[in-house]
Order: sequence, then structure tokens, then C-alpha cells
Amino acid sequence: MQPSDTLSAYAAQINLHDFDLLVPLICEDAIFWFNDGSHTGLAQVRQAFEKTWQSFPLEAYWLEDLHWFAVGPAVAACTYSFCWKAKINGEVVAGGGRGTNVLRSGPGGWKIAHEHLSQFPQTPK
Repeated sequence: MQPSDTLSAYAAQINLHDFDLLVPLICEDAIFWFNDGSHTGLAQVRQAFEKTWQSFPLEAYWLEDLHWFAVGPAVAACTYSFCWKAKINGEVVAGGGRGTNVLRSGPGGWKIAHEHLSQFPQTPK
């Protein structure tokens, strides 16, 4: 299994809104940085995901324009654009931003050690 396989599985399974499916793809000591805060370890990452899924129960999430800028025998890193669409109070809303993932290879294969999602920079007026 390659790091890209792990990230592809992650992107596909995240839309099932079941964190237990993601656990095999994420390091126990993972650090996830989102706009709403930093989340360290599987328990905190789970809470962040489940809070988002409660707020956006019909959300669809996907990755675009992946760029693997470092791939070695033990660590790999990529950047990408992330997109989401959800239905809230009968209205379709959408958004996105940019992301970075760092994956680590270990006895369980490639797992996500770090994810950082942020909004796209604002264009100067």
C-alpha cells in the first residue's frame, strides 16, 4: 500500500460519516489542525469529525489537485484543495480550502499523522 492509497481510502470513507472506518487510517498520536482548533490524538480528532457531521449530516467531501511533494520510505506529504457540499435547512451550501497531510509508514501501513486544513487566502482587492 502506498501513501496515496491511504489518502484515497480516507477521502472515500470520510463521506460515510463513521469515524470507526477512519481509525485504521489515522495515527493514534495524530495532530489535526482545522479552522475551529487543534485536535491531538484519536479521541480529539474523533470529536472534531463527529461535531462536523452533526452540523452537516448530508455533507459530501472530496479532494482535488493532490500534489505529493515528499515521498520517502517512512514519511510522505502532500497538499491539495478540499471541497465540500451540504444541505442545511433545505439549502445547498458549499465551500472548500487547502489542505496538507503528512503520512507515516509503520507496522500498520501508511497512516495520517497530521492534517492541516485552512481557507484559501483572500485575494487582495
